[in-house]
Amino acid sequence: MSTAATDIDQLCINTIRTLAIDAVEQAKSGHPGAPMGMAPMAYTLWTRFLRHNPKNPAWPDRDRFVLSAGHASMLHYALLHLTGYDLGLDEIKNFRQWGSATPGHPEAGHTPGIEVTTGPLGAGFSMAVGLALAERWLAARFNRPGHTIVDHYTYGICSDGDLMEGVSAEAASLAGTLGLGKLIFLYDDNGITIDGETDLTFREDVGMRFRAYGWQVEEVDGKDLDMVSKAIQAAQEDSFRPSLIIAHTQIGEGSPNKVGSPSAHGSPLGADEVKLTKEALGWPQEPPFLVPPEARQVFERALEQGPAEEAEWQRHFEAYAKEYPELADEWRRGLLGMLPEGWKAALPRFELGEEIETRKASGKALNALAPLIPNLVGGSSDLAASNNTNLDDSPVLSEEEPAGRNIHFGVREHAMAGILNGLARHGGILPFGGTFLTFSDYMRPALRLGAMMRSKAAFVFTHDSIGLGEDGPTHQPIEHLASLRAMPGLSLIRPADANETIGAWAVALEQDGPTALALTRQKVPVLTDHETAMEGVSCGAYILADTDGEPDVILIATGSEVQIAIEARELLSSDGIAARVVSMPSWDRFEAQTHAYRESVLPHTVRARVAVEAAASFGWHRWVGTEGEIVGVDRFGASAPYRVIYEELGIRADRVAAAARVSIARVKGEQ
Repeated sequence: MSTAATDIDQLCINTIRTLAIDAVEQAKSGHPGAPMGMAPMAYTLWTRFLRHNPKNPAWPDRDRFVLSAGHASMLHYALLHLTGYDLGLDEIKNFRQWGSATPGHPEAGHTPGIEVTTGPLGAGFSMAVGLALAERWLAARFNRPGHTIVDHYTYGICSDGDLMEGVSAEAASLAGTLGLGKLIFLYDDNGITIDGETDLTFREDVGMRFRAYGWQVEEVDGKDLDMVSKAIQAAQEDSFRPSLIIAHTQIGEGSPNKVGSPSAHGSPLGADEVKLTKEALGWPQEPPFLVPPEARQVFERALEQGPAEEAEWQRHFEAYAKEYPELADEWRRGLLGMLPEGWKAALPRFELGEEIETRKASGKALNALAPLIPNLVGGSSDLAASNNTNLDDSPVLSEEEPAGRNIHFGVREHAMAGILNGLARHGGILPFGGTFLTFSDYMRPALRLGAMMRSKAAFVFTHDSIGLGEDGPTHQPIEHLASLRAMPGLSLIRPADANETIGAWAVALEQDGPTALALTRQKVPVLTDHETAMEGVSCGAYILADTDGEPDVILIATGSEVQIAIEARELLSSDGIAARVVSMPSWDRFEAQTHAYRESVLPHTVRARVAVEAAASFGWHRWVGTEGEIVGVDRFGASAPYRVIYEELGIRADRVAAAARVSIARVKGEQ
């Protein structure tokens, strides 16, 4: 250890290491090596720089810390426990066990002090960019001369694996372009992955790469506390560039036989090696999970500093609120996720029979809401004109316009979704982002984490079917709706018309958690009035066209295919068959309704059913049962005008009517 570390520093660092070692050993599972190597720089950051309040993890102006290398979770848990968060030693002892607050990878909302859910490498990096972007946007929006109420840093620790993942490159490039000077990452450069040394697959000059992105880059010995401190100070002083501090470390530092070895990465050291490691560190063998009082005293300074810093901030905010009461009210509403009174009255309404693309209806909704909801911020992955995500009267967010509300994410779908998660998790911003539905494939890892975290972001997916036409099968989503519906916590809405699209935005802004909107490129007719659509989308499914008595068959459709179901109903009516048409824009919202409501829409007594959707049929048997029929697309699409594709692939009213007759016959036992 460098002479920069005093005896008490060394004691604190080894406390972090041995807590991680003991927790992983007791769990018989985990990653001890990274926490052992990262401990000195993490200790430096947390005790010398990080502004946080363990008694109030939600203090708005706290610094944010992201462990992008989430496999090193015991490093984070040790720091949270030692600095006084509500994470007792028993939770450390229950690492990776059922019901504990210390899962294998950090989970936001599950463990106090965890800002974002990390583990999939690169994910935390992109979300940290979102956190830093939120800080700068809020600072530009709310700070006034003599009154600074938003002024904090986003710190992170990333690993070799994080920087191999493409999403970190996407996010780093955008962070440099936007000049996010208050984003500071410590890079744990230990040169080891599970399979061996990083030279096997990873030989570029990372420092040069990040300099090319527009980052400040420092290089330090990760064990030298003074070097780490000076590098963090230099990063803080550069307000125009994000910073990467390359910290050279050794995985498994302190272990005589596993230091610098891939074997220290993802499995316990083993009882014998734990004994040798504690001997090498001069650490008592018993008891396990030892926290020396002298070390605890150092870490628990945060219990004095944090509340004092928050109290000082609160005094500043009270003075700010007196001088700028309207801004202070807006700030409070934003943090609470509150919407202004009467906002729904501003939503556009569309006349029956009017024809409009649902993507355009979505754009009209956004522009109607933007003046009333000033923290509605978002953009597109280089498809703003196609996604209709541009806020017409707002500037583009940039280094020169930090309070701009239109974000150009570039062709970076994965990073966009991660950044939206970070914006949402920061608080104070209602973010949205758009791309084509087929490119949700690029975003899926971040969508999944957003669903886990219940991050309130809206994902605008346009070009939602074979209806996009000539771009062909590479751009025509087939399996995507089924895939997104399978994701717990993500609410998927595929509106049938413009009024349902307005209802979808109302849901997205009101409900907790992420919402995905699947919207058409092609024009579709308005099928229902504003009020009916708003209520129907909220319920997930509703009766759009009904019969006088109990129907002979129920036709269930989503999106642009609802109109086809209406046409099929007319064909069946000419044959004396009574058909009910149900628009089902959201499976998950319908599932959340009472049994009585679901039965009123889809009564169990009517077993003849047909589902129609220009996408994979997977999952639809849930609603049509074994006696129902599905008119879908279980192949890739084709390049042609969309009407030709619908005709050739059989997404037609006559085919739906024929399927209804088959289902009716099956129920009667005639097939």
